[in-house]
Amino acid sequence: MPEWAGRGGRQRRAFGVGGTLLGVAALMLLAAWLSTGFLSDLLLNLGASVVLAAISYVIFDPLFEEARKARVQEHLSFDQQAFVTRLQRAGRRVRILDTWTILLEQRHREETLAAVRAALTNGSQVQLLLLDPDCTAAQQRSEELERQRVNVPRQIRTNLRHLAAFSDALDPRLRHRLQVRLYDASPSIQLYQWDGRALISFFPIGKLSFNVPQLEVDMDSPWGGFVHARFEELWEHEQATVNLEQYWSVTVTLRHDDSDVVEVQVPYVTVDGQHYIDCRAFRLTRPLTVRAVLPPRAPGAAPTVFALAELADGDRTPAATVARTFDQKYGPGDGERAVRRLVSQPSGGGPRTPAPRSTAAGDPHGR
Repeated sequence: MPEWAGRGGRQRRAFGVGGTLLGVAALMLLAAWLSTGFLSDLLLNLGASVVLAAISYVIFDPLFEEARKARVQEHLSFDQQAFVTRLQRAGRRVRILDTWTILLEQRHREETLAAVRAALTNGSQVQLLLLDPDCTAAQQRSEELERQRVNVPRQIRTNLRHLAAFSDALDPRLRHRLQVRLYDASPSIQLYQWDGRALISFFPIGKLSFNVPQLEVDMDSPWGGFVHARFEELWEHEQATVNLEQYWSVTVTLRHDDSDVVEVQVPYVTVDGQHYIDCRAFRLTRPLTVRAVLPPRAPGAAPTVFALAELADGDRTPAATVARTFDQKYGPGDGERAVRRLVSQPSGGGPRTPAPRSTAAGDPHGR
């Protein structure tokens, strides 16, 4: 199915159809000139009618097209089943901008992911932009939905866990078309786009955005242009947006006596502004520090040196809360996590202040 590029594409289509009709009309008029009697009169009248139809099409088709695109349909709420059906048939682009999406909740998840796979197979680029669960806006949205008993960060983390598993299971030929990013900003607009159409709504205080009226718009309309610009602004914002890979794990460099030992990727969470990593990737046998770039990740940010501190009863954030956050992000733990809190250390060569209950760490290969 051809994708006409905005107004210029529609004009080319109108002129193309009009030119075809004029060509047919010219052939009829030529045949009328070469014929005699009733056939000549018939072809002459038909040719003149086709000429008039061609001129009318070229003039009025763009006007009708603009009127159609300006029409907005209102739906009383978000229809998950209808959107999944449209998602499955999408062949160019799918975009979702939300805090978290109910499409990945248990009762819709399997059908939604099957539709995403179908859209990717059809050649669609699928982009999901969800709220960063560790940002202040996520907690504020939870407070707005307090009566609904909705924990927004937990909902987002669950979405992302299933998206990460789905991405890992995709054929590499399809995986590059699926992009997931997290934004750190106040949520303002909800967008569910399939090809050239979209459902948009806003975030009401105290209500889920899925349970309020949805506007179905054409993406070439002023409404569509507005939400497209908002999506692009968040998607391309280097300081406020991270991708799923950055959210899922962090690369740390293990250091001993100010010398780098090895670089590893580890799971991590952020709770109450503090960072925690799971050290199961390496055995804790000797004193180490780690060097890493952790959120917020400003472009070109220099890595920070951290000591590894064991969790203690007197910590500002209870160990149970940290464990629960790891479970929300990565799924229920098996009791073997080796969680340590990262404590910032001076990056210079001077003496370091030892972290409370600082742990020993060692070679990831157990040597």
